[in-house]
Amino acid sequence: MSLSFLMQIAAGDAPASTGVKDVPLWDIISESNKGMGLFINIILLLMLGYAIFVFVERLLALQKASKEERGFLDRVKASLQAGRIDEARTICNSSDSPIARMLSKGISRIGNAKNESIAATIENTGKFEILRLEQRLNFLATAAGAAPMIGFLGTTVGMVVVFIDLQNATSLELKIIAPGIMTAMITTVAGLIVGIISFMGYNFLVGKIGRVVYQMENAALEFMDLLNTPGK
Repeated sequence: MSLSFLMQIAAGDAPASTGVKDVPLWDIISESNKGMGLFINIILLLMLGYAIFVFVERLLALQKASKEERGFLDRVKASLQAGRIDEARTICNSSDSPIARMLSKGISRIGNAKNESIAATIENTGKFEILRLEQRLNFLATAAGAAPMIGFLGTTVGMVVVFIDLQNATSLELKIIAPGIMTAMITTVAGLIVGIISFMGYNFLVGKIGRVVYQMENAALEFMDLLNTPGK
């Protein structure tokens, strides 16, 4: 049974035997935007908008962070092997990436600290850079679980409206309970859509962050291997 068929029955118009007239989607949504349904739909719409913003903003940031300059690490290592520490740090400062900032912090400690202390500095800086990469991702994780629950809240509210309308009605007509049913249906669908988009976006970004972390760990290992080489 189609949704347009149910809407026509709810409106009190039986469909003709020759066909069923389609009901515009906007009319269906308007039916759900009554009472608490409007409030819940606005919340879900705001969550969807911010989830899309967070996904796009983090995706661009991660693409920039994972884009390693060709020969960057080799140039840093060559400068350090030649004893040109200031030059190595200048190379790092010229690049705006987590790896460059992490190595720059480690290079600044060369000559003033033991290798173990430099390793700890690099590790702490790496953790800070990872936190920067993960900022606002907690919203996507929260929306992935909260949005469907808010949608189900709309379902409950819609069914409460249906029973209240039935209690106050003098006769049983489907058009009386249509707003409550539409509220229950639309809020549930909207909540699931927001939850699915947030869940998939979160997991996609976590995968991208994992690749950046791998690059950072590889650069840190090569840097420390160079410092621990005899004669360095």
